Amino acid sequence: MTPEYGVRSLADVLPSVLGEQTLLDPARATALLLVDGLGSELLRAHPGDAPFLASMADAGPLTVGFPSSTAISLASLGTGLPPGAHGLLGTSLRLSDDIVMDTLRWAEHGTHGKVDLRKSFPPEVVQPADTVFQRAEAAGIGVTVVSQPKFEGSGLTRAALRGGTFTGTHAFGDLAAAIVTALARPGRQLVYGYHADLDAMGHVYGPGSLQWRLQLRQVDRLVETVVSLLPPDAQLAVTGDHGMVTMDHTFDADTDPVLQAGVRALSGEPRARHAHVAPGAAADVLATWQGVLGDAAWTVSREQAVDEGWFGPLSPHFADRIGGVVAAARGTAGVIRSEAEAFLSRLIGQHGSLTSAEQLVPLLVARRD
Repeated sequence: MTPEYGVRSLADVLPSVLGEQTLLDPARATALLLVDGLGSELLRAHPGDAPFLASMADAGPLTVGFPSSTAISLASLGTGLPPGAHGLLGTSLRLSDDIVMDTLRWAEHGTHGKVDLRKSFPPEVVQPADTVFQRAEAAGIGVTVVSQPKFEGSGLTRAALRGGTFTGTHAFGDLAAAIVTALARPGRQLVYGYHADLDAMGHVYGPGSLQWRLQLRQVDRLVETVVSLLPPDAQLAVTGDHGMVTMDHTFDADTDPVLQAGVRALSGEPRARHAHVAPGAAADVLATWQGVLGDAAWTVSREQAVDEGWFGPLSPHFADRIGGVVAAARGTAGVIRSEAEAFLSRLIGQHGSLTSAEQLVPLLVARRD
């Protein structure tokens, strides 16, 4: 499915707080809790594990954008822009002929995070647009970012979520307390909270596994607790950055010489792969990848992906970050890299593609007036 940029996408949520969109009703104070990996279809499939979430008003579902992965979604959420406009177009992102960057760690891809790229590729240059948090502060709104301490000053935070006051938290207790405390401050307030563990359970054990379901139960109690403590004229919205599927049908681009022919570099992730091709090789690489992947992926040229709106309106500054060939996985397939991405390639749960299971996330809202 093509993301609904500008209508019902993750990028349209926070601009609603500024009155630029209409997904959220006005409130003196708004908190948005992003639960990593909370997909609409997964949530609907397990209502017994999340009865409070199931009882909340759902202004969604929303599409998250392409690729449907954390770094890209956080940039869309934080800037209010689609991926083609903010420029984070893959979990691994090709920035030059020589550099592919891991956007989650802001480090050189494939070096286990040892080569920090924050100086050579400043986040504010890689993603130059102002964030919604910066625009909110300029409008006199208090902004608080509540997340794990390790994310303060990280490359991805600086690129996608810069602005506001950062509050580091360690567990559900101080996450809930920090959100409620920030909402209770006088005047207009915007609070962003982040929870990562549901996504981790899905990656390691599989979406819908017992471990994933028990973590969902904890998230449900967290949300219920925050709602019970909401100050007057405040609201809590809950969403996700992507859904997830179980991947069990793989093609290995690190060991298959056919997939390597004519390809200078690979970026993206297993469910959304960019093949950056040698000059003059685009047509041959496209034909080869279509022949190998077949019905396991939507495999198209860069031009077709852009024309069909996969990335939303594309800034010409970011065109080279898209592969000459783009493969969006279907079903349970993926293009792994067993050598360059050994850990990622072994994970059961994956996301990144255009399927509804990965694209759709809820927008759940509760408020006190």
